[in-house]
Amino acid sequence: MSKRTETVIIVGATSDIACATARALATQYNLILAGRNSEVLKAIAQDIMVRTDCVVSTLPFEALNTEDHAELVASCFEQADSIAGAVVCHGFLPDQVQAQRDWELARKTLDVNFTSCVSVLEPLMARLETQGRGFIAVISSVAGDRGRQSNYLYGAAKGGLSVYLQGLRNRGAHSGVHVLTVKPGFVATAMTLGLVNPNSFLVAQPQQVARDIVRGIRRRRNVVYSRWFWRIIMLIIRTIPECIFKRLRL
Repeated sequence: MSKRTETVIIVGATSDIACATARALATQYNLILAGRNSEVLKAIAQDIMVRTDCVVSTLPFEALNTEDHAELVASCFEQADSIAGAVVCHGFLPDQVQAQRDWELARKTLDVNFTSCVSVLEPLMARLETQGRGFIAVISSVAGDRGRQSNYLYGAAKGGLSVYLQGLRNRGAHSGVHVLTVKPGFVATAMTLGLVNPNSFLVAQPQQVARDIVRGIRRRRNVVYSRWFWRIIMLIIRTIPECIFKRLRL
């Protein structure tokens, strides 16, 4: 039986980054893993409990079932003695050209990457504000820093999410709740399989992103780029004048 008193909620817990983050946080906290595949969730939970003295429970989560999200958050707070915070990891990366031609795919991209996150984060923030402490870490993306023709639908959702998190961070600063925006660049995950070279210097491994997330939580950072050099790359991209940028093929 774990002697730990605090629990962290991980939403979208079956993703590669979420799994790596869960394992990193399991050295300090108990966990509640929320995701759509119950069998995978159970396997992840069992693996973590075998390796640590962490207590791990699981809950079903479907990003597009936004009507269930407030109840999910309530269930987490009911079953844990104390919630230290939450990490929101779920996302969806479409084929940009296909999404341009298929409104349902475009809408799914916007809803999963933005609307569903807000649906989870509003009741979560309200609960943490009530207790007067806690943290929220959310996976956004460098794609949201500037719109590019290669992924502007995904980028628009992530850009909206990053702006939303700025407001949430401003809100949380007055109630003791820390909000961290995580902006990965290329990451070797199941979602990017076939799209990136996992051996490239520019491509991070999920474990590297997880370390950046945990460090950002511990140091109460506002925004973390993973890996670190994406902050410089995106600064350069953001400063290119629009009259030039619009002519580039990015």
